Amino acid sequence: MSTAEFLFSAALGFLFWRKRLHKRFPAMGAYLALRVATTPVLSVLLLGQMGQLDISHQLQVASRLAYFLVYYAAFIASAVLLFFICMEVFRSALAALPGLVKFGIVIFRWTVLASVIVTLSSMSFAHRGLMLLPDIAFGLMRSVSILELCLLAFLCLSMNALRLSVRDMSFGIALGFGLMSANDFIGAALISHSTSMTEPLEFVYQSLILVGLGTWMTYCALPEPVRKPLVVPVNSTIYRWNEIASALGHTGTQVAVQQPANSFFLTDVENVVDRVLSRNLKNRESET
Repeated sequence: MSTAEFLFSAALGFLFWRKRLHKRFPAMGAYLALRVATTPVLSVLLLGQMGQLDISHQLQVASRLAYFLVYYAAFIASAVLLFFICMEVFRSALAALPGLVKFGIVIFRWTVLASVIVTLSSMSFAHRGLMLLPDIAFGLMRSVSILELCLLAFLCLSMNALRLSVRDMSFGIALGFGLMSANDFIGAALISHSTSMTEPLEFVYQSLILVGLGTWMTYCALPEPVRKPLVVPVNSTIYRWNEIASALGHTGTQVAVQQPANSFFLTDVENVVDRVLSRNLKNRESET
């Protein structure tokens, strides 16, 4: 199944680059490249540390350390790339509403900052040195997985308002990552650290990963429908939200608001003018 995962990832990368989707989703392209590059390296290192290769004991120890470093370095890099993939999917899904895109990207950045702070503050720091890498990697991946599930829920709830098709590539990417995130959470809850790799739950976990990769391959192989222009009435809620989001952060011109004149004030002014005119007339008559 691990070999099938590598073959699926390689085929997916080939389809992704062939349809030039890496220009539209560069972070997704980098994620697939990282997945394809690290899988054979980790497989060789795993066989080396398990004694499946004809190497010396020193090389087995070195393979164990190299596997540890490569695995968690790729794990942390994947978590960072997944954050940028969520931003790419959000931009693609809301391309017709640039104001909401700009406002949403700001929220994404504050979300990742809060996630990093929560991850670092919730760590026990019981481990020292290199053993601190797993705690950081799993904490970051947990935060990004929650973000992926929230993004998928947002797209499912707003598909009609955004005129987003189910066959759109942005929704397909979110669907695959949502499936993998749910698989990770369920697997972490049910599979213990001491479980053998041949347990039935491990096969279910690996099968759902293959299903996620197969979902992306299907979206890449099938023709993507052309996005229709988003036509909404001027008084629609989503249009008002987009206009408000576009106005946020911009310094507007200062407008002087003229207050309506008080009727009593105008009456007093008229009376003063009448008295002045009548006094001038009296003075002229007395002079004549």
